[in-house]
Amino acid sequence: MADDITADILIIGTGVAGAIAGSKLAEKGLSVAFLETGKRIDRFDAVDKFWNAAIKVPESAYPNDDTAPHPLSHKIEDYYQQKGPELFRSTYVKVVGGTTWHWLGTTLRNVPSDFKTQSLYGQAVDWPIDYDDLEPFYLAAEQEIGVAGNSSIDLGSPRSGDYPMGEIPMSYLDKKFAAALEESKFEVRATPQGRNSTFHADRPECCGNASCIPVCPIQAKYDATVHVAQAEAAGATVYDQTTATKLNLGQDGKIISVDFRRADGSTGIASGKVFVVAAHGIETPRLLLNSAQEGAENGIANSSDQVGRNLMDHPSRLSWAEAAEPVWPYRGPLSTSGIENLRDGDFRKNHAAFRIEIGNDGHSWPTGAPQSTVEDLAKQGLRGDELDAAIKDKTSRHIRLASLVEQSPDAKNRVTLDPEKRDANGMPLPVINYDYSDYTRAGLKAAEEAHDEVFEMLGAKNVQHSPDIQGAGHIIGTVRMGSNPQVSVVDADLRSFDHSNLFLLGSGVFPTSATANPTLTIAALSLRAVDPIASSVE
Repeated sequence: MADDITADILIIGTGVAGAIAGSKLAEKGLSVAFLETGKRIDRFDAVDKFWNAAIKVPESAYPNDDTAPHPLSHKIEDYYQQKGPELFRSTYVKVVGGTTWHWLGTTLRNVPSDFKTQSLYGQAVDWPIDYDDLEPFYLAAEQEIGVAGNSSIDLGSPRSGDYPMGEIPMSYLDKKFAAALEESKFEVRATPQGRNSTFHADRPECCGNASCIPVCPIQAKYDATVHVAQAEAAGATVYDQTTATKLNLGQDGKIISVDFRRADGSTGIASGKVFVVAAHGIETPRLLLNSAQEGAENGIANSSDQVGRNLMDHPSRLSWAEAAEPVWPYRGPLSTSGIENLRDGDFRKNHAAFRIEIGNDGHSWPTGAPQSTVEDLAKQGLRGDELDAAIKDKTSRHIRLASLVEQSPDAKNRVTLDPEKRDANGMPLPVINYDYSDYTRAGLKAAEEAHDEVFEMLGAKNVQHSPDIQGAGHIIGTVRMGSNPQVSVVDADLRSFDHSNLFLLGSGVFPTSATANPTLTIAALSLRAVDPIASSVE
């Protein structure tokens, strides 16, 4: 094998965590190289692929090559080797820019209590940092991503500065919710979003294509290719279609190199001074566990036996109904408002917190509408003008809520390696053990009751709740940060306790899930880790 890649800092993964940190490190004059399993994506091709896809799931705009395989929402047991008792339903894609290609764009901060749930409520664990430690980096991350929001609205997370852009306007549907819930305990607020509300950073403002998941046709919504490009402009090199398969350990306990395999089947070794694994909560532990060797018999960074454990998501209660009058969904970003005041309170001693997302996408998520609506009405015998009028009436009144519920960390929820099944790169497929605690299930029940209250205040009819607990696409935990190396994998700087030149970035390091969509916190933590990473280059 040729020793054909060398850099000061090797970063595995080009999603938001790796791309933001890599761009800042390259701008400091350090040599940076990225190893990325997936391909570069042409936006036009992705849009075309999505619109021509027979099954429109979050992954349907992107390749799923043998050498860059990823889970599929509609075949959730193909890639994941699910051991239950519940199915883990969240997915991702492997492309340059990572899963930010198909994220919703919600950029909420955690609330201060999220960092201290053990101290305040006797639940889960405390983070090794608090909100004040992260606040300057939240502010910086909002600038980097380009967040549109209303700085004067109190969302429970104190701010030291303004968003770079004003808010994305509430939809007509949002305003109907807000009017119906006024003076109630449910406070409807515009959601901060990583999409442009005006021309910003050489990208256009959102024009409401309504296909944020899986792809924004005009890049009004941020994706990590923005920071990949900045990193390359500063001198970084991206090796796409190149899969890291094993981290190699030196005699001094430091990582010395990475074995990789290209899509054409050739192999090589990448050497560096500092190594960053930023491949999220499934692929990061998969690589670490696959790197077991003399001196790290349980896998790299795994002396605590915590690698792969405490897998979390935001288990979601999905509900839908028909409004009493037209609210005109299926337009604009898929969600522009939410109910955020249920994310903290003394109730967290008894059940998990949640936030309620108000959808602009009608019944698309739960039923596949509007196509399913047409089918249902046609099966009722409607034809011609009568069918046309019924379609317009039904679809104009479709409303949808989804509550993203806090999930408790549980060491039994984990990622391990299949002893027999491997992908085309020779990597063992991930085995998933997954369940919900009574605390989380109580939060899901409270969310369903809240949905019923909200729908009742709207005068909505035909209320339905999904029989399944949905995944939010938020893969959290498995390499958590902490103060105690006996029960965590990285410290507050995201440095491995076991290997001083190894850093792990991404939502895998979250000790708890909280309720905020994780991308902004991922970005803030990555920015916070830049200086410790840079100072480790000798």
